[in-house]
Amino acid sequence: MAEPLPAVGRRRLFAGGAAAAVTAVVGPAGPAASSTLPATRGKPPANGSTPPASRSASAPGAVKAPADGSAVEPFHGPHQAGVATAPQAHAVFVGLELREGVGREEVSRMMRLLTDDARRLTQGRAALADTEPELAALPARLTVTFGFGPGLFTAVGREKRRPASVAPLPAFKIDKLEKRWSGGDLLVQICADDPLTVTHALRMVIKDARSFTRVRWTQRGFRRAAHTQQPGMTQRNVMGQLDGTVNPVPGTPEFDRAVWVREQGGWLSGGTTLVLRRIRAEMERWDAADVVAKEFTVGRRLADGAPLTGGREHDEPDFAKLTATGFPVISEYAHIRRARVADPNLRIMRRVYNYDEGVAADGKTDSGLLFASYQADITRQFVPVQERLAEADLLNEWTTPTGSAVFAVPPGCGPDGWIGESLLS
Repeated sequence: MAEPLPAVGRRRLFAGGAAAAVTAVVGPAGPAASSTLPATRGKPPANGSTPPASRSASAPGAVKAPADGSAVEPFHGPHQAGVATAPQAHAVFVGLELREGVGREEVSRMMRLLTDDARRLTQGRAALADTEPELAALPARLTVTFGFGPGLFTAVGREKRRPASVAPLPAFKIDKLEKRWSGGDLLVQICADDPLTVTHALRMVIKDARSFTRVRWTQRGFRRAAHTQQPGMTQRNVMGQLDGTVNPVPGTPEFDRAVWVREQGGWLSGGTTLVLRRIRAEMERWDAADVVAKEFTVGRRLADGAPLTGGREHDEPDFAKLTATGFPVISEYAHIRRARVADPNLRIMRRVYNYDEGVAADGKTDSGLLFASYQADITRQFVPVQERLAEADLLNEWTTPTGSAVFAVPPGCGPDGWIGESLLS
């Protein structure tokens, strides 16, 4: 029988101060973020968070979905839906590989078909040749978002138009990446507040993509069920942390500068880039830590997400504040300090989903985060944060990155257009 895990308490983390904390960083990196791990403004109710003032029900991105599932997200526009859209309860990310011999003509034909599918399904209409049209009747805020991986640019003869940052990420020492969760030529991200809607949309899209692609991986994620919490509330991940506190707010100038590509006349103008990281949560080790150790690791209180130096979730952390013994209240290696990005223009927009692959025969879980990071430039925004986290983040002891993929997310289209037209035409 395996030995029980030793408890991880405050003595282990505090012993020796910051120097000991560095030596403790031996596991994989925590969620790469330009912001701290989640929380919510003000003292939370029983469910753990309160909507921040800037994210009220009338604010951009707020959910206004009726409970009957008929809510529709717009499909047409300068940006693809599914980025600035208030996150839905269910998601599936699918990485596809182009079949041998598929080039620009074939990819263009495929994207016309997939755009037509997405245009119909997101508005509650059946896709062409849909044998179960009844399943399309309740879109439940369905969005379908497409992204182009590095290999697609080579296949379609557009390598010179590939953004420099849309390339495999640098090797981080904390990564334990698996091929089955990494890479891909084409991304399809499908999100909705109803899991049946997600499943049906996925099947319709894959049916039309099948002649051109093979499925490389499929990753399903979830958040709180729709209408469980008030719109705009920061949600918790499977580790109990509020996730997304310092996200830029959709509809603000800060969001536009941080997320959308602005190239005068460039094909990606109005689009963005996506890094998708699969991060396994080492829950058995996390369970062995006491609350003080967990809060010291993150730099925030678990109960309400407030920084250890503040009283509310959205209070600015005071990194200069010291304890009575002269050590920083927020450790030099706490997650929120390592993930800190002072310039709002260089932050990332994290759209995080939980995953849970069930319980093994030994009772251990395979669960964690599907960490979707959107930003205008991966090299300038995502990579520096991930490098700091990989170097020395206390949360590395409890998390393991097992998958990684990057994509350029083209701009949106009008009623007569199709996604990817600006690159492929």
